[in-house]
Amino acid sequence: MLKRDYEGQNCSIARALELVGDRWTLLVIRDIGVGRHRFDELLDSLGIASNVLTDRLNRLVDAGVLDRVRYSERPERFEYHLTVKGLELSVALLALMHWGDRHLSEKPPTIARRRSDRSPVSVRIVDEDGSAVTPDELEFVPGPGSKPARPGRGSPRPTRSRPARSARA
Repeated sequence: MLKRDYEGQNCSIARALELVGDRWTLLVIRDIGVGRHRFDELLDSLGIASNVLTDRLNRLVDAGVLDRVRYSERPERFEYHLTVKGLELSVALLALMHWGDRHLSEKPPTIARRRSDRSPVSVRIVDEDGSAVTPDELEFVPGPGSKPARPGRGSPRPTRSRPARSARA
């Protein structure tokens, strides 16, 4: 996890990682997204310590990523469901899954597809009109929430992603 105080960083990625930047949190979100809603189901699926799971669930509920829904009064038991905010993380999780399939797996262990017609889905970067944008076409420029550069640091410059380099033998 990143430190809680990221002085000098005005970055949505850093703020998002504060909430979902450890492996357990992302795996909890994944498992809830595929239908494991109860504490014991998550515990069994993940092999995580119960205190760690409790911490992650509480943090995600507090942040509005999960809803905690009672399903039994005696004993009191809860299920966890993704909120709209939590469902929006599907794109990031799917992008990580596809990256892992391409670079870390011999064969994809899971295929994401549309329920209605069972067609495979993938994550792409697109512009406002839906045209695909390649990583080398992408640039990052200051947005409406950017802060002026601190003295001595110069003004922020647009950055482009760099094309991947092939490994040399």
